[in-house]
Amino acid sequence: MKKFTLIALVMTLLLSTLAGCGVAASNQENTTIAGQAETTVAPTTVAASTTKGDEIIIAWYPNESGEELSEAREQIGAIIEKATGMKVKHQTTTDYLIAIEALAAGTAHIAFTGGEGYVQAHDKNPSVLPLVTNSGASGTLDDAKYYSWLNVAKGSETQYMKDGKYSIDNIVGKKFSFVSNSSTSGFKVPSADILSHFNQMDAYKNLTREDLIESGTFFSEVLFGGSHQGSAVNLLNGSADIAAFCDTCVSNYVELVSGELNTVGSVVKVKDDAAEPFNTVLGKEFVVISVTPVLNGPIIANTEVLSAEHFKAIQDALTSDETTNNPKIFVAKDSEFKGLWKAGERFLAVEDAWYNPIRELGK
Repeated sequence: MKKFTLIALVMTLLLSTLAGCGVAASNQENTTIAGQAETTVAPTTVAASTTKGDEIIIAWYPNESGEELSEAREQIGAIIEKATGMKVKHQTTTDYLIAIEALAAGTAHIAFTGGEGYVQAHDKNPSVLPLVTNSGASGTLDDAKYYSWLNVAKGSETQYMKDGKYSIDNIVGKKFSFVSNSSTSGFKVPSADILSHFNQMDAYKNLTREDLIESGTFFSEVLFGGSHQGSAVNLLNGSADIAAFCDTCVSNYVELVSGELNTVGSVVKVKDDAAEPFNTVLGKEFVVISVTPVLNGPIIANTEVLSAEHFKAIQDALTSDETTNNPKIFVAKDSEFKGLWKAGERFLAVEDAWYNPIRELGK
């Protein structure tokens, strides 16, 4: 079967030692979100007076670019069209960096990214700012989180146990799949987890992120799936022994077999009718051996090409009760509609500083 590989185009991350709100050891669920530290960075002012172009372009990550999510994308587009009076064009992508570069360069106005993608886009162009993120089930930012998983194929999980508990001690020398070096839960957080765990050992105290992405250094082979779905398929078709991906990006394709969702040791199965790319691994099962909470990703905008008036109008529309109550935006658990966010959540405005904890993971 085909490997979902992606060459990492630019690797400029600094040597990593976790500081501040770091993530916990990878053999147990971390009860602290990878985020939520106190911040002092002032928000950047939205400056553009006129939206550039005759349409608003939304760039989508590979995770949200599949045909099965086309109506979910259109729902967001409809809200933005109504709020601004402008037509919306959807730009789907096959590479995280395409969406990030489009935002930074101003060839797209808006994108839905993870925290790391936002930080990278903002670093390239400080005019890129968050519009909103989705809340947790409480309707607040207190539980605005999703989960980064490390996963192994069902049947191999006993290799990753120590003293009766799951451990990542034995991942050295294995074939490993990340998502993209621009992914928060598919690279930034799991690599931070791995470094935090192994840097405590004398043999690996100088281990760096660069070591984690070079085949034959720490892992025998390193793959990049290009999307969370691609990373999962790398695991399930045998290309990788271990894979990083998140709960929300695969939720439309999998179902819980045993255990509790987002807990270590849970067993998950690909649905029998799962869409591409999971149609090649239908019924395959995997075990979650590490779980780390992550700050929810934002919908972001380039304020050099999106006017202040439209920025505010879109933000108000997304945070409205009308959007909150839209069953095709915030989708009920038992709904057959394939959406992006869960019923019980809502969009909330956030500022740049809310993502400072993601920045800290790169230091």
